[in-house]
Amino acid sequence: MKAHARLTARFEGGRTVLPELRSMAPLTLLPKRGTGATAVVHLVNSATSPLGGDELKLTIRVGPGASLRLSGVAATIALPGPHGEGSSSLVDVEVAAGGSLEYLPEPTVVTARARHSAVLRAALAEDAYLHTREVLVLGRAGERPGSLVTTQHVTRGEVPVLRQTLEIGDSTLDSSLAHLAGRRVLATDLVVGGPPVSEASGEWWSRTPLAAGGTLTTSLAPDAVTALKVFDGPGAG
Repeated sequence: MKAHARLTARFEGGRTVLPELRSMAPLTLLPKRGTGATAVVHLVNSATSPLGGDELKLTIRVGPGASLRLSGVAATIALPGPHGEGSSSLVDVEVAAGGSLEYLPEPTVVTARARHSAVLRAALAEDAYLHTREVLVLGRAGERPGSLVTTQHVTRGEVPVLRQTLEIGDSTLDSSLAHLAGRRVLATDLVVGGPPVSEASGEWWSRTPLAAGGTLTTSLAPDAVTALKVFDGPGAG
């Protein structure tokens, strides 16, 4: 299955409107009614996906001064194809001057024998704001995960903010203290354009200011609830 969904936010009349909201199964975009300055949209998987062989793309455009919050409502389950095919997803983001985007999908579960590649590509204006989160769950309960390659490329103006690629699925590497230390959940939280935050760390988590601006927080945990507590608790800053 090949699917390409598109979402465009524009600031107009003191609020953010959505002149383009195009869903394509399994990527379904559901706007939430409201009168605030920020437009809220929910991302729903309307079919089992990504399944091996699927190619999914989500394009997000936030215009000057617009404010958009896009959040998931259910976990994404990466499943193997009938003949061992891999699947891929691309989230392509542009945020213009003074624009703001919160992209907060639900966790991605990498099931046994799945082969999935996920890319987030974001181009931000120098004064734009981005908050995005990725939560990876390595297999269902009692299950060894398949393989996953996840990549984040974020630029601010012409300057790279974050270029990061992580490969999951090698049991020896995943159990290494230099990689995932055998933890089942890896969560990352990226903020670009917010107030400066100091470096910090704790048991199985760290928060790092980025050289080009922004903050990256990483958490390893046995489950998603524990991983996310780092981002929402007092240590999140």
